[in-house]
Parts: sequence; C-alpha cells; structure tokens
Amino acid sequence: MTIDKSWTQIRKRSNSVVFWQGLQSFLQMAKPHVNDRGFIRCPCNRCINNAQHQLEVLETRIHRFGFMSDYNEWIYHGENVPQPNSGVHDSDEMFEVLEDIISNDAEVDQLGSQSSNVQYDDLFTALNSELYPGVSSFSSLNFLVKLMHLKVMNKWTNKSFDELLKSLKLAFPKMDLAESHYEAKKLMTKMGLGYQSIHVCKNDCALFWNENSMSETCPVCSESRWKMQAGRRTGKNVPHKVLRYFPLAPRLKRLFATSKTAKLMRWHQAGKSTDDNVMRHPVDGRAWKDFDRKHPEFADDVRNVRLGLAADGFNPFNNMSISYNMWPVVLTTYNLPPWLCMKPEYLMLSLLIPGPQSPGKDMDVFLWPLIEELKEL
Repeated sequence: MTIDKSWTQIRKRSNSVVFWQGLQSFLQMAKPHVNDRGFIRCPCNRCINNAQHQLEVLETRIHRFGFMSDYNEWIYHGENVPQPNSGVHDSDEMFEVLEDIISNDAEVDQLGSQSSNVQYDDLFTALNSELYPGVSSFSSLNFLVKLMHLKVMNKWTNKSFDELLKSLKLAFPKMDLAESHYEAKKLMTKMGLGYQSIHVCKNDCALFWNENSMSETCPVCSESRWKMQAGRRTGKNVPHKVLRYFPLAPRLKRLFATSKTAKLMRWHQAGKSTDDNVMRHPVDGRAWKDFDRKHPEFADDVRNVRLGLAADGFNPFNNMSISYNMWPVVLTTYNLPPWLCMKPEYLMLSLLIPGPQSPGKDMDVFLWPLIEELKEL
C-alpha cells in the first residue's frame, strides 16, 4: 500500500484541508509506535527527528513549522517497521554482505583477474554449505556469524565459546561448523571484521610498526619489546602492550557500496539549513564553512568524507578498585544526516589504546597508524 506524502510539501498550511487530513493520517500511523511514556520523534522542520514529543505536541509543531522535506521514509513512525519473526533468518543476508566485499575488491583489481576472489573461497564454501543435512534455512557461515554476535553481546570468553562448539559437534556430529574460536575468527577476518595488533613500547615511546616492526628494543628509550623475568625473556615472546588498530578504508568503502548509504553520504551538501541562525548539523557551523573556504578543492567534491574523532578512557573490568584505563578512539562520519551520524551503527571504532595509564601527551604515538591511513586516503 502506497502512502500519500504529497501533503508534506504544502506551504500554505493554515487553511489546507488536504494538509490537515494528511497530518491526521500520519499521526494515526505513528500512534502504535510511541514509547512507554507516549513520546515519539518529531519530524517538524525545527526538531528534524532529533527531539521527542507527545502526539498532541507533534500535531501542533508540524502544523506550525511544517514537515521536514528530506524525511522520505517514515522509519520512526511506522513505515517499513521490521515484523517479528520466528528467529530463523534467511541466509540471503550473507550473500549481500559478501557481494559488497567482493565488489569493493573488484574495483581495486583493474586487470579483471580472478585472483582477488581466491581469498574468499572459504567464505563461499561456508555460505553454500548446509549447517546440517536437510536444514536449508541456515548456512554454515550464517550460523557462525550469529554465534559470534551472541559471544560479543553476552561477553562470552574464548574458552566458553570453544566449549560450546565442542558440545554442538558432539550433539550433532554432522553439523558443518568451525572447530574453535580461532578458526571462526580467521573466517570473520576475511569479511573485513579483523584488526591489526601492533606492539607498543612499555613507556609509550614508540610503536613497533612499519620501519620498527622487526626491532627488539624501543628506538627511543631502548627498552625491550618483550616482558622479562629476572632479567631474562620468558619462553614465549610476550609484548608489554598491544595496540588494536581497525583499518578505516574497508569501512568507508562499505558506506559507498550501496546506493542508499552512498546517497546519505552526500546529505551534507543538500541538507544545509536555510536559516543562518539555526545550526542542526556541523555543516551549518562556522568551522565547516571556514574549512571550505581554505580548501576549496576538497569542498568541491561532495563525496569527500568529513570525520570527527573522539577518545575517552574506561575501566574494562567494571571494577573501580582496579586502576586500569583503556582508551577507545572512535570516528563519526559527518557526511551523514544528524539523525544518523551519531547512531551506534555508524560510529567506527578505530583504535583500542592499552593501559594501565591514560596515554596523556603520548596520544600522538598511538594515532600514528590512523594518521598514516588518512594521509593515504
């Protein structure tokens, strides 16, 4: 059923019967989707879905300020709301994920060879394999991805995940599933869900990366790269600290891989506020406009990505008696509209800086991999 949205474009709203009837139909559709306090996002030209009000207030504000022009899919008010299902998902969703990954690599491979697809053979094998003979609703890859998601959401340890896989294999011997968390992690890395482990000097002087990747001692303070016991290295080389770096380029490619998100990545040009006294997005601010004036060649291409960076420390052990700080560095994409750029699914974890103390003035040392990648982009 097609929803008539033409009434949202009417300018003279005061005496318009069509606008009033369309508004009432919109409120009726939105009514089942209010929260437990009776509030719902307001799509008026002032709130632009950033504020929440009761339906009576929504009616007044939309009538007074008008309906926001670029809100074409009413996802917060009942249109295309996902319906609950039985918990069994179609494995086609994994075909779409792999399609995005393969298409990105195909753009890089200018010679048109098939070499870029060889690394995905294991993924396609798992995708085309039935989880269990006669079960077509789940592929082996689809089920493994969902298990890994449950592991993260419920904070399972690697050991408990291994035990779960062993139990499943014992109960269902014919099940086509990874043997361990290590094997599952290797498969996930091929989907672009991995990270780089970079060793760090004990005193945060330098990273053992690029030209220092093979060094045994810090190039600044000469401290050993490895943990020592009684002045001797332990049997297994264990670094003092490990920085986790999540490459940025594959995730930016993913944003441009589909037509919907690619269009949203150009919102910052068409979505500027027409009122100089209203700031609803960084694009309306003085800093953004000043940057465009200083770098016109960058501003000319609307596809160029504007990123915001934030960092803060937290105690990963949820125990205040342990003085340990880990610092995540998060990137947000300001090309996106204001109702999306701060959504968790569009925030990109870039670095996990190890503790036990905060990086302080040595933050620039840890940002080195990110800065190098940004310079390449």
